[in-house]
Amino acid sequence: MLVRCPLDISPKARDLLYALMNFLNSVFCACLFSFSVVSYAQKPVSWQEKAKQMVEDQLVSRSIKDERVIESMLNTPRHLFVPENLSEKAYRDGPLPIGNGQTISQPYIVALMTSLLELKGNEKVLEIGTGSGYQAAILSQLCDSVFSIEIVESLAKSAKIKLDTMGYKNVVVKLGDGYQGWAEKAPFDGIIVTASPPEIPKNLVEQLKIGGRMVLPVGKTSQELKLIIKEESEVKIETITGVRFVPMVHPKD
Repeated sequence: MLVRCPLDISPKARDLLYALMNFLNSVFCACLFSFSVVSYAQKPVSWQEKAKQMVEDQLVSRSIKDERVIESMLNTPRHLFVPENLSEKAYRDGPLPIGNGQTISQPYIVALMTSLLELKGNEKVLEIGTGSGYQAAILSQLCDSVFSIEIVESLAKSAKIKLDTMGYKNVVVKLGDGYQGWAEKAPFDGIIVTASPPEIPKNLVEQLKIGGRMVLPVGKTSQELKLIIKEESEVKIETITGVRFVPMVHPKD
């Protein structure tokens, strides 16, 4: 609205009035700008934006190049696989506790282990250690079927419900001893183990298909991530990097 200054006042008063009007206008503009900045700063960041930042900062920058793995991690709401009080930390660069002494692995480690399986889309994969279900959700988008074993009953139940509810229909979860594998469903094109046994479990090697790949941490206090490739005449073992996982336990433990 245009405010006109009365003509029957002295020039000095008119100048003062104009100065006051300019001052009030400046204050109004400053307040409006500050409100806009605060409103912008408080705008919530979507989980998709957080996942994109996670992928760029933690995966791509560390030479994760498998486009299918990257896409699956962009499409998976990691915050839904951690306790609600930790959801704000879900996309950070590190593992998080999920209860019962178990953890959800660091995003980079999830991507690295998944990439090492070199999945093309038609494979049958065995996962040892369902945990929260996050790794299984990633795998389900990359292969034909996932069979996942969890030794902690409460985690097995909650992961199964969550995966079913979220539409990951090609994942089957059962309560059991990971050291025994899943003989009825063997052989597997790929096996991924998300807890560390003191040595490579023989049953899992036996259940791996010829040409198949297994990725797992091995060791107690000092652990190394291993890649196992089963060939006709030999089993090749490659050390990838040092890692830190919860121990893989038997039911009696």
